[in-house]
This record gives sequence, structure tokens and C-alpha cells, in this order.
Amino acid sequence: MNSALKGLPLVALVAVTLAGCAKDGYYHDRNEDYADAKVAAPLRLPETRDTSRYRDIMPVPEAAGQFYARESEFEAPLPQTMASSSAVNAGQVALRESAAGSWLVVGAPPAAVWPELERFAQMRGLQVTNKDASRGVIETADADIELRQGLRQGSSEIRCETAGQTNTLCLTELRSHLEARSASASIASMSAQQAPGAQAMELQKRGNDWVMVMPFAIDRAWAELNFQLSNNFDMQGRRELVSADETSKSFVIDYVTESERTRGFVDSLTSLSLWESTHRLNLILTPQGNTTVMQVSSAEDETLSADDQRELLDFVSGLLR
Repeated sequence: MNSALKGLPLVALVAVTLAGCAKDGYYHDRNEDYADAKVAAPLRLPETRDTSRYRDIMPVPEAAGQFYARESEFEAPLPQTMASSSAVNAGQVALRESAAGSWLVVGAPPAAVWPELERFAQMRGLQVTNKDASRGVIETADADIELRQGLRQGSSEIRCETAGQTNTLCLTELRSHLEARSASASIASMSAQQAPGAQAMELQKRGNDWVMVMPFAIDRAWAELNFQLSNNFDMQGRRELVSADETSKSFVIDYVTESERTRGFVDSLTSLSLWESTHRLNLILTPQGNTTVMQVSSAEDETLSADDQRELLDFVSGLLR
């Protein structure tokens, strides 16, 4: 050790040693840098640039719904099993049914599906009496084929009807055509190049309650929700579909609410229940113009908090994305 340091107390020696860790020493303290940072002007590109060559590196999607300020003090929730939506993948075809009829859901936007509908009519030798791509309609002597935007982004719905009723034979043949290897590959390839056009679900606060607004008619909303709930609410003791009533457009479910999942040990002792328990809840759909509103309420003699309403509706909306 340097003889000049031999007489120094240990505390003083440590102080001298750590002095080398200051801003201009071995380690740079960035606290002051962040405090003194200046905002730089945004990068300006020439007006003559080709805008198709530029895009956001990390785009931030628009929020669907109103700002959500929780009623209770925020605590990080426990991990939750993610909803495994049973959506059709690119190029796939699925059948949907309700009291209003049957239709096909295709995993591709309408712009990618329309050429296949034209090819179907040509290959089947159908007598086309009217065809309007802007409305997505092909009218034939046997049935009318209607194409519309699906509930999900990047999906389509197809109906085959005769005199306003589902033409089962037409729908079955059309499904077989779309499921053929060549058609599926063509649709999947084109769907990757098409921008999604479906509108998003929106969660809204109305009074003290939360609701979910779906931008489609109630028959379509009920049919898709019935399919998704049947396939995803099948975890005993966590979330289960108890019943579905198409007449009243409602569902009854058993669900472990957010407040039940995140309650503390003291609350568990107070309630004399150390295990999470499900709550029986009602999901009710009501038409509102061209949209459908879903609200949730307790089927038991208890109050469902706004936080629990919001969390459940957010979970269900994930099944429709």
C-alpha cells in the first residue's frame, strides 16, 4: 500500500477509494443526465418521400373504450389463464348457426374471399343474374350468395340463401370449395396482404356499471359468443358456461372474479374460505341500433363491483378479437 495512505483510518480510506466512482470516475452516474435531458425536435422527412416505404417501428394501437380508473387501490393481480379464442386461422372455414340461419366464417378479409366466390359460381355453372362486388352479393337462379366483413379483424362471413332462408346445399358446396387445398392456400396468401377492416369492441362506463359494445347485430353477436363461451368456459371451478338462451339472448356462467382471485389471506380468514370460489353471473345481450350491448350482473344476492365487471368483459372481448 502507498505509504502516504498508511496513516489514514479505514473510513477515510474507503472514502478515498469510492471517490473514484463519482461522475467523472470509474462509474458514470446517469441520474443527472436524465434530469438535464432536452427534448429534440422530431425527424422531418422530405415531402417527396415514398410513404409506402415507411412505417412505425413500434406502433401503439388506439385504446378501445374509456379510460379505466380502478375503484380500489391498485394491486398487481395474480397471473390468470389466458383465453384461448377458437378463432378460425388464415384460410380456414367454420360453420356458425343460430335461430336466424347458418353461415360460414372464413379466416380472410372479404377482399381475399370475393375472387373465390366468383370462381365458385363459375365452376358450378351457376346462372348469375346479378353481381355487385361493392355490396358483396352474387345473385343466381338457385341462391343468393352474400359476403360481409366478419366479427373479427381479417375475417369474413358468407351466407347462401333462397327466399331469405339458408340454402343448406349451397352452403355445404361452398364450404367444400373453400376448404379445397388450392382455395385455402390462395385465401391464406391473399389474406396476409390485406389490411383488416373489422371494427373493435368497446368497453364503456354507464353510470356505475361497465358494458361492452359490439359493432354488429345481435344474432351474429349471440352466435359467436355462444360458440366461444362453449369452447372456452369449460374449466371446472374456474369458468364454466351453465346455460345459453337464444330467445332472451343471454348466458349464465360460473366465474372466479378478479376480486376473488386477488383477495388477501386476512380476507380469506374473515370469510372462513381459504379457497377461491366461483360466482354465478348473467351475461345479457341487448340490441342498440346496428350494435349489440352486453352487460354482466350477479345471479345471486350480491353486488358485482365495477372492477369485476370490467375484468370479465375484457376477458370475454378477448374471445372476439
